[in-house]
Amino acid sequence: MPASHTPSNGPGRPKDLAKRDAILTAAKQLFLGQGYAGTSMDAVAALAGVSKLTVYGHFTDKETLFTAAVVATCEAQLPAPLFAFPAGAPVEEVLTRIGRGFQALISSEESVNLHRLIMTLGAQDPHLSAMFFEAGPLPILREMEALLDHIDRSGALRIDNPGYAAEHFFCMLKGAPNFRLLLGCAPALDDIEACGHVDEVVRVFMRAYRP
Repeated sequence: MPASHTPSNGPGRPKDLAKRDAILTAAKQLFLGQGYAGTSMDAVAALAGVSKLTVYGHFTDKETLFTAAVVATCEAQLPAPLFAFPAGAPVEEVLTRIGRGFQALISSEESVNLHRLIMTLGAQDPHLSAMFFEAGPLPILREMEALLDHIDRSGALRIDNPGYAAEHFFCMLKGAPNFRLLLGCAPALDDIEACGHVDEVVRVFMRAYRP
């Protein structure tokens, strides 16, 4: 949604964005700390310092709130404009920007805790896993697929299946460092290590799809 548009709470009644942000912040804290089933709209309202009616005014139910919390977490590091391909822009620079944003996202404490929560609860509640995937990873994959299709049509790279290529790109970025981080047996890469990792992934990707 463009920044110039204020979400409406009904005809002529703009929503309070500060309250919406407070609700999302409270929801993320509770979902991570109490789990999905253990988080109630009443608890979110209390932690956010708003009424339950206000919570429902912004988010119609708990599923909507959970989805919005996941989306907000992803968009903080990977806003949609990051996937733009300006005319004349070097492909390597575009991929590096996305790679560094994605690396920062998956290395953040909030993202790591959310992934651990989903892995713990997903086996008991596949619907929760599906909500998470559709709210977070799937839109990112679709944005990347569209970008890679654009790059293919420009002739800068030759990408026969942009969807698979998008998956390959993000899977390489996650790689062993993120797996060790999720397992808790290694810390997140520091800034220098993260930049080096992203640069190497981009180099490999470019070599694989160069015409």
